[in-house]
Amino acid sequence: MEWLIAVGIIVLLMIIFVPAGVKVVPEWERGVMLRLGRFVGIRGPGIIWLIPYVETIRRMDLRVITLEVPSQECITKDNVTVTVNAVVFSRVVNPENAVIKVQDHIRATLQISQTTLRSVIGQSDMDELLAHRDKLNIRLQEIIDEQTSPWGIKVSVVEIKDVELPETMKRSMAAQAEAEREKRAKIIHAEGEYQASQRLADAAHTISTEPQALQLRYLQTLTEIATEKSSIIIFPIPIDLISALLQGRMPVPPPPPPATK
Repeated sequence: MEWLIAVGIIVLLMIIFVPAGVKVVPEWERGVMLRLGRFVGIRGPGIIWLIPYVETIRRMDLRVITLEVPSQECITKDNVTVTVNAVVFSRVVNPENAVIKVQDHIRATLQISQTTLRSVIGQSDMDELLAHRDKLNIRLQEIIDEQTSPWGIKVSVVEIKDVELPETMKRSMAAQAEAEREKRAKIIHAEGEYQASQRLADAAHTISTEPQALQLRYLQTLTEIATEKSSIIIFPIPIDLISALLQGRMPVPPPPPPATK
């Protein structure tokens, strides 16, 4: 009878403790095993079993995490106050260090990102921030990744999202852009005038060396004016055009004979 009681107690304990010790770790997670507070290894993915009340497990997500860095008011190298925010893409590559060496790896990465963003913006001027943002993104990624690497965190991408400028700076930049457009327009106009003058000089040289060219130009002008019938135009003709007619005059007819009475 006593052995039946012992078997019943063992079965009851198995029914209580076995389900409590069975854990399922998904594919994108790893379990950091601690036995009486001491690290004993990484488990998963799949079904794992731990000793209840003796072993504990800390689950770590290995997928890429997106961290939104709040807007930071920064002062650039040329003393311009801007408001900048960013986004950081990171993931856990060493679950052991992410559990043991840092209390909250997500919060720690976010704090490092904020301070690094302020520092990098403070070392850059306004033109670099607006025109070469990709270089700043690479510099941010390298600095943040170097600082989070001991925690088992890999920062893959850092992107500056928005840059808000003061209203006075926006007006100054708009005036500068307008002046730049006017400058380009004047340069283009002057270039066109210069090319036109060059073409006129070439045409004048051709006409001065080739008299026939001037006559052809007169004839072309006459053809163009002939299409307009709404006005009377007096066009001077050079004597050279009618010199041939003046040299070969038509004979004058003789006078009629006197009438006879």
